[in-house]
Parts: sequence; structure tokens; C-alpha cells
Amino acid sequence: MLFRSATAIVELSARLPKSIQGRHVSGQLLRCGTSAAANYAEARGAESRADFVHKLRIVFKELNETTVWLELIDKSDLFSVKTSKIVAENRELCRIIGASIKTAKGNG
Repeated sequence: MLFRSATAIVELSARLPKSIQGRHVSGQLLRCGTSAAANYAEARGAESRADFVHKLRIVFKELNETTVWLELIDKSDLFSVKTSKIVAENRELCRIIGASIKTAKGNG
């Protein structure tokens, strides 16, 4: 699900306007929106439970930042297509990762 989300982010960022604002938002969105999947891959290879939780927290932070940029796109005139589907999916990923962090911490 994280990889599919990252793919949607890449596709969305390619469609943003090439204005100063569009390039800025696109770059920020690309960084945080694609790093969640890469950081989750790192978490799967964690060396300890504490390392796993730490890396999941990074995934969570990146997903939260992604939500901010997606909401900015949705609320501004930067892009004519609404991003509510991607926002909803991203929020669901936040809930899943948040629950995973709680579970991992609670079983230590």
C-alpha cells in the first residue's frame, strides 16, 4: 500500500504546474510522499524492536507531512483535480502505521 501511494504521489507531482509554486510543492511532496515507502523498507530490516519503532516513527512523520502538502494542493488553486482520494488513503496509512507503532512498543 505504501508503494502504491508513493506511485500516486509521483504521478500527481508530475502533473502539478511548472510555476514556482508548483515546483516547490511538487518537490516537497515528492520527498516526503516517496520516502515513507523507502523508510518502511528500512523498518522491515530493523536490527531491534527499538530500531523498528524508530523507523516506523519516521514513516509516520513523512506520511503526516505528505498529508499537509496534499491538503495544500486540494485547498489551493494549484491543481484543478481534487486530491481527496489520495488524502484519504494517506490518512489511512497514518492510522495503520500509528497502530503498528503502538503494537510494536507494547510488545517490548
